[in-house]
Amino acid sequence: MILRILFFLAVILSLPLWGIDRMSLRHVLCKPLRWALAIPNLILFLALVGMAINESYTTEAMYWKGVVLTWTLCIAIPETVVALLMTLGNLAKRGSWVRRCVHVLSWMAGLVVLGTLLYGFTQGCEKIVVKDYRYSSSKLPHSFDEYRIVQLSDLHLGTFNGDTRIVERVIDSVNACRPDLVVFTGDLVNTTAQELADFIPAFSRIQSRDGIISVMGNHDYAHYYGWEDPADSLRDVQLLERQQREMGWTLLLNENVVLHRGNDSIAVVGVENDGRPPFPALGDLDKAQSHLQEDCFKVLLSHDPSHWRRSVLPETNIDLTLSGHTHGMQFMLGDFSPASWFYPEWGGEYRLEDGRALYVSLGAGEALLPFRFGAWPEVNLIILNKNND
Repeated sequence: MILRILFFLAVILSLPLWGIDRMSLRHVLCKPLRWALAIPNLILFLALVGMAINESYTTEAMYWKGVVLTWTLCIAIPETVVALLMTLGNLAKRGSWVRRCVHVLSWMAGLVVLGTLLYGFTQGCEKIVVKDYRYSSSKLPHSFDEYRIVQLSDLHLGTFNGDTRIVERVIDSVNACRPDLVVFTGDLVNTTAQELADFIPAFSRIQSRDGIISVMGNHDYAHYYGWEDPADSLRDVQLLERQQREMGWTLLLNENVVLHRGNDSIAVVGVENDGRPPFPALGDLDKAQSHLQEDCFKVLLSHDPSHWRRSVLPETNIDLTLSGHTHGMQFMLGDFSPASWFYPEWGGEYRLEDGRALYVSLGAGEALLPFRFGAWPEVNLIILNKNND
């Protein structure tokens, strides 16, 4: 993985710093000090080269890969911001007050960006929020009015490197919601099923009246590990499936579960990951809905939100779809996230006039980089309401 982006990383670690040196530092600092300022960039680049040459996919290796990439971004992004702003300032006349002001503002902007990144890396992953969402439908049976579903998604356990503290806090938040049902919408691990082992005791604390229902996400299929034998990949996927069931979770692989309250019932439908390339597309909606009544109220668990418009809406009458996958790209400013460049539906509720809706969780974990800013890790409380209109 590092090898594929090594050239890009080399550019952002060298070019902005060179530009800053040419536009500013050489006028105020001696050459030895200027060379000293380049040492962190050089050390990080050598570390990246070493990781690219000796690519490893163990949990520990992935953790340290995340650490090195974290520091790379903490240095390279502020330097890039400073260099770009200085370049704009240099459009002004040499020695003018405009150029001097822009250079000062460049350094200030770089410090703001650095502070934002450091906060996201040190505190953002622990800023767990609970988001409430009410879904109303006339199709919902009366007995399920005020039914409480807690959605968890995208834990990516490998990123925690065996440290259970944040996951314990996530589970405390789940239990505080007093759920009737807990659903997990995929990406339990980063690369292999081994990541789950340290967290099994923590997951045993989840309290839910109707249990825990889960589906698989793209990371859960072991496609991000450098397997020498494809059979080993298949065995790893089967291990993760078996571990979930041994924890008491109901894993749905293009299947459904019917929940009962007296004479009323609703169905929870779960499909395997169904994404756009290069992500796996294994969902089978017909198979997943087998033996269900046409007018049954249905909640679909589908990891990738792009599945909703591609297949769920045109092929089914499913009422509510719950997804994850996007993380909001782990960065939001107000209502904006770069995830919107790639996914029309990337976070929160999307509802049609006929009442069908998609709800996308931003997830509770992080993929590779332990960073979140604005798109804080979240637990989602979904309350079903009977609409009598």
